[in-house]
Amino acid sequence: MKKILLGVLVLALIGTSIVGCSAKQEVPAQGAPVSEEKKETVLKVGATPIPHAEILEVVKPLLEEKGIKLEVVVFQDYVQPNTALADKEIDANFFQHQPYLDNFNQERSLNLVSAAKVHVEPLGLYSKKINNVSELKDDSTIAIPNDATNNARSLLLLQANGIIKLKDGGSISSSENDVVENPKNLKFEAIEAAQLPRVLEDVECAIINTNFAIPANLNPIKDALIIEDGNSPYANILVIRPEDEGREDLKELAKALNSEEVKNFIQEKYEGAIIAAY
Repeated sequence: MKKILLGVLVLALIGTSIVGCSAKQEVPAQGAPVSEEKKETVLKVGATPIPHAEILEVVKPLLEEKGIKLEVVVFQDYVQPNTALADKEIDANFFQHQPYLDNFNQERSLNLVSAAKVHVEPLGLYSKKINNVSELKDDSTIAIPNDATNNARSLLLLQANGIIKLKDGGSISSSENDVVENPKNLKFEAIEAAQLPRVLEDVECAIINTNFAIPANLNPIKDALIIEDGNSPYANILVIRPEDEGREDLKELAKALNSEEVKNFIQEKYEGAIIAAY
C-alpha cells in the first residue's frame, strides 16, 4: 500500500514539473522585446458641417499616416464648439474666424487661441425677390447674422457696396446703431446665422455665411447679389486651448489643414466659393 501511495506522489510531482516547465517556456527570454500593439492617438475636432467637416474628412488619411485617428464632432451652431473645447470635451475646433473668436473669448472670459488659418468663406447677400441690389425697395427688411462679429461684417459689406454708411467708416464692432446713412430706410432683422437661409421667403434679402448658404443650395459665386472678395480678413481658423500649443498631434493637424491636398480640394470642390487662406 505504501509503495502505491509513493508511486502516486512521484507521478504528481513529475506532472507539476512538466506544467511548470511549460509555463516558463511562454516567458520571453531575458532582453527579448515584448510585442505590443501600436498605440493610436485619437484627436476629436468640432466643426460645422460644410465646409469644415468636409475639409476635415480630407485630412483624415494624412493624419492616419502619422498614427493619429481624427474624429469629427459635428455641431450645428456657433456656440457649442467653443464651450465644448473649453470644457475639454474636444481637442480643437474648426468653424470660426478670428474676430468671432476674439469676441467670444471676451464675452465668456476664455482664452482659446488660433493654431492655423485655413480658408475664407465670403459673406454674401441673397434674395428670392430681386435680382440686383439696385432693385431694393424702400423700407425693405434685410436679415443679417445676430452674432456680433458677423453682424458688423454684414453691415460693412453693405457699406462697401454703397447701400448704407456707418459711423466713422465702420469697424468689426459696428452695429445697426452705427448706421448714419440709410437712403432706402432699410430695416435689419438679426437672426441666428444657421436660420438665415430659411427666412429668405419672408424678407427682401438675407446676408448668409457661405457654410450655411451651400447646404441651402445657394451658390455664392452665382447666386449672391454682392459678396466679399478674397481680401476679407475673416479667415476661418483652427482653434485650440492655449496650454495645448505644444501638442504634436495638433501641430500635425494644423500642418495637414495647410497642405496642398486641402488646397486642391477647396479649389475643386467649391470652385471659388471658398478660398484657401494660406
